[in-house]
Amino acid sequence: MNTPAPARSAEYDAFHAARARTDVVARLYAEAMGEDYPAEVAASSSCDWPLLGLLAARLRMRPGQLLVDAGCGAGGIGLWLARALTVRLHGFDLSPVAAAQATARRAHFLGSHASRAVFRIAELEDTGLPGGCAHGIVCVDSLGRAANRGSALRELGRLLTPGGALLVTRALRRGADPGWHQELSAAGLWQEYVDERPREPEMWVRLYRLWIAHADQLRRELGETAAENMLREARQVLPTLGGRRAVLLTLRRIPDTPAAQAAADRMSRLGRRSGDRPVPAERTPQ
Repeated sequence: MNTPAPARSAEYDAFHAARARTDVVARLYAEAMGEDYPAEVAASSSCDWPLLGLLAARLRMRPGQLLVDAGCGAGGIGLWLARALTVRLHGFDLSPVAAAQATARRAHFLGSHASRAVFRIAELEDTGLPGGCAHGIVCVDSLGRAANRGSALRELGRLLTPGGALLVTRALRRGADPGWHQELSAAGLWQEYVDERPREPEMWVRLYRLWIAHADQLRRELGETAAENMLREARQVLPTLGGRRAVLLTLRRIPDTPAAQAAADRMSRLGRRSGDRPVPAERTPQ
């Protein structure tokens, strides 16, 4: 496994380190999400209560199986699911600061079973995990930051057992066709479900406006570097959110038999809709 270059992780390191010093970021997320904000999880993403319920339902995992949280950040999503589903957890993130924070949170979620969860530093394209190890993978708002999305999908697909599920949040826009289904096929995956997330785009609008409105407070409490990174993201992404459509994709590893592969191909074609296409030059908010 190649350790992520410091330049790749520096922005995320700064954000997670700054967030640990103050609750201002959590308070702004809570204000933007309202009653949908899962305070215990405290994710730096679009993760809300409806998404947590969807993740648990679509994973369909049995106790003791292995869940991978790809791009885990500070670990809240994976740890919540590990507790809810009584599964083992392996999370990874390119930020050493985030991985350390996730490790420190294990006991809060899992108590005496904290050893069921392990966190490490890794890239989406190069996880260092053995093939076929995972019965389920969640990747929330992280695929958009991959250096190579196709390579990341192939790597995540490689980790799955036959029939295992990869759950990915995506931003889509009607009319664009960058070859998403070709990427899935190359990764040995087929699309099982597309779940709409109608509240997600407006949540980002509210959150980015709050960041801009509280710019001075963010600079004061987070420091200039972390605050400017957030404000730059808000100014760049906010104008693009009007046509945003957010979904949760449930992708499954194609079993290694000709009959199963043919059936998966038929199901994938039946499940496609004209709107199920990613935004060109997609940038997922973090």
